[in-house]
Amino acid sequence: MSAPLLFVAADPREFSGWVSRWADVRPVPLAVNWARSGNWNGRPAVAIANGAGADRAFTAVIMAGDVSAVCNVGFCGALDETLEIGDVVVGTEIRDESHSYPASVPGGPVAKYGAVASIDHVALTAAEKRDLRSTGASIVEMEAAGVARATEDLGLPFYCVRAVSDLANEDLANDFNAALTPEGEFSVARLVSGALASPQKRFGELLRLRERTAKASKNLGEFLADCSF
Repeated sequence: MSAPLLFVAADPREFSGWVSRWADVRPVPLAVNWARSGNWNGRPAVAIANGAGADRAFTAVIMAGDVSAVCNVGFCGALDETLEIGDVVVGTEIRDESHSYPASVPGGPVAKYGAVASIDHVALTAAEKRDLRSTGASIVEMEAAGVARATEDLGLPFYCVRAVSDLANEDLANDFNAALTPEGEFSVARLVSGALASPQKRFGELLRLRERTAKASKNLGEFLADCSF
């Protein structure tokens, strides 16, 4: 049997529209936050969500073992003001503070393409997003550089496909960075506690974000289902 395709995200919710399309899905006993294996169009596939951040994403790739290619997937913030909620963007280049990594483009549907700013925190303000946009990046996220670094070390094909969950011109009212745990997960308790300071604004944003991420996950799954890697 051929080595599986590996898909790496931060949170299992980013996989909800994608892994649901696989056959024979089952848990995988790896030392990561969450892992599933299955069969997609007759090909073995593995999905790992190991929390937010480049280091945790790097670890996910290493822990997966023998794979044929790696695709980083999940939600992202828009830097390009023309991008809308749920838009799928294929990364062509991943940039962190000190490196630039090329990314391959999967075969299949026509997509929006662009460079990815991979940073170590959630971009909370429109001002920060404008600064990142000035570098030429189209979207921002937290894991792609870690996946790219691991695939470069291992000599594996690398892809990055993301779906927009927040817009370029908006500030986030909730402090998602303060809610991030050492395990790379966003603490619901911390978010709720923080939201009590401004309930109408912050709880409203959390409800909207739930709707947005559901749409992003659905669109991401539909797009990936038509891709070839």
